[in-house]
Amino acid sequence: MKLATWNVNSLKVRLPQVIDWLAANQPDALCLQETKTADESFPFAELEAAGYRAAHNGQKTYNGVAILYRGGASDITRDIPGFPDEQKRVVALTLGETRIVSAYMPNGQEVGSDKYAYKLAWFAALAAWLGEELVRWPRLALLGDFNVAPEDRDVHDPAAWRERILCSTPEREAFRRLLALGLADAFRLFEQPERSFSWWDYRAMGFRRNQGLRIDHILLAPALAAGCRSCTIDKAPRRLERPSDHAPVIAELP
Repeated sequence: MKLATWNVNSLKVRLPQVIDWLAANQPDALCLQETKTADESFPFAELEAAGYRAAHNGQKTYNGVAILYRGGASDITRDIPGFPDEQKRVVALTLGETRIVSAYMPNGQEVGSDKYAYKLAWFAALAAWLGEELVRWPRLALLGDFNVAPEDRDVHDPAAWRERILCSTPEREAFRRLLALGLADAFRLFEQPERSFSWWDYRAMGFRRNQGLRIDHILLAPALAAGCRSCTIDKAPRRLERPSDHAPVIAELP
């Protein structure tokens, strides 16, 4: 099974790139973030013509998550149960015996802000819900834009980013609480090149200079992590004209 995640930063703009990427890579499921489209405007027909069904949880202009998949899905869930939130950030479904969660974590804007407090509360609610999901679904994968660089090696300039948004200690602790559920960071199951990132700012030639952060992740329950064969970042779409500022992350599973 091949699972992938990609913050497309507007599916309307990036749809041709997504369809091309699906054809070239043939994932069993692709999790999308920042679709930035309402459900009624989501391109279900175009994706079905490309061989993929979709579960979407969206809103106009902001946020929005989807899972593109082949075959039949069940137990589709939208939003974190019991956590009132107008922002559309979670969709989950089950393919066979594998539970797949696509999530777009809050950015947090600035350490100490109201949006930062919302981010930490959101992470706590996610962890509580996933703890319950893991009891029901031992083969669980959480994929998405976490808006957290877990360690200094995931940051191009750790000194410049120290205790700033995406890299603050409370955010990293929130990430580690997900790992404490038994989930494994698939990318770190393998030897990886130094300075491996998944997001580069559009400004200041961030991609060309490889000044990025690794904030897009695939976390796997033990039943999946034990058989994971690879986890890679595909930088090719970031080189395209009008790219997303994020690159896809791909995991190969049994």
